[in-house]
Amino acid sequence: MTTLRRWSAAVREAVATGWAQPVASIVTIVVIAGMCTAVLLTSGRTVGAEQAILGSIDAEGTRSIIIRAEPTAGLDPTVLDRIKQIQGIQWAGAFGPALDVTNAAFPGATRVPVRLAWGDDFQRLGLPNTSSVPGSSVWASSSALDSLGMPDQVGGATTGEGRNFAVVGTLTTPDYLTFLEPLAIAPQTDRVGQVSVLVVVAARPDLVAPVSDAVLSVLAVDDPTLITFSTSENLAELRALVQGQLGSFGRNLVILIFSLTAVLVAAILYGLVMLRRRDFGRRRALGASRSLIIGLLLTQTGILALTGAAIGSATATITLITTGDPLPGPYYFAAVSILAAAVGVTAAVLPAIAAAQRDPLKELRVP
Repeated sequence: MTTLRRWSAAVREAVATGWAQPVASIVTIVVIAGMCTAVLLTSGRTVGAEQAILGSIDAEGTRSIIIRAEPTAGLDPTVLDRIKQIQGIQWAGAFGPALDVTNAAFPGATRVPVRLAWGDDFQRLGLPNTSSVPGSSVWASSSALDSLGMPDQVGGATTGEGRNFAVVGTLTTPDYLTFLEPLAIAPQTDRVGQVSVLVVVAARPDLVAPVSDAVLSVLAVDDPTLITFSTSENLAELRALVQGQLGSFGRNLVILIFSLTAVLVAAILYGLVMLRRRDFGRRRALGASRSLIIGLLLTQTGILALTGAAIGSATATITLITTGDPLPGPYYFAAVSILAAAVGVTAAVLPAIAAAQRDPLKELRVP
């Protein structure tokens, strides 16, 4: 309790001292606020743009591996069982050849491709775990339902060969399956059939290349020459380049701004200490220890620095929102504010030591 009271008293005295010196306090707050604002409007804007770009690159559609197989290639749904053993895969699905169907109520209507589908996580597309008509239930995207003329999202569909399907609902088409639009799939419970398209989504962009090699090694097809695949490996390389270039620019800019501000804060505080040297001399003459003087100055500077950091962050946030620039994120704001306060306190160390070393007899001597 004694230590807590001392700290509480020190904080109160630091606040009172700062309040009693409005000019010095305002100057310190303005300098720290200006530092935060400058960092957030320059490096922060860069970080926000970097995060927006990386977010687009990291989308599932840019992490997809698409493998196409000719009818005689021999690719079957059992490949999914082998793919399960590969690390770094977020999702995988196999699709059969397109079966053209029409609305059973209007035989001459627009034809829409339906694909038999195999996979263990079609819930990602909005499908339920079970089906009332296993193997023949079809879920279709909005565009497919429009083409079939089924505004109620239900109805019957039939192929020219007389195979019937029941359209039972709608699905959400993710980015990595948009190339199959208009998309209509009939999930299958067994691993029997012919696969014409295999879609694999890597967990991270940098895993696209190794996952591609691993998937190709377990296809087990009859004729590998009838297999073609495409990946977004070039986007993974672009991601590394963007992150490296923008990240390096942001770090260098932050270091420069913080360094200049630290020098400026140190110079301001040293000047203020010199103006208050008689005050510090009186404190020393009344029994204040050197550590107390240093603690008071650092506490006062810390409070002013936190106030300036909060004002600077708020100003930068309003400016970025007004101009429509991407925000760097709450963690970046917090990091800059904490670092700004730390820079202010660090810059005050030398002036505080100088104040604590003043000779009370010399400072109180009447000229």
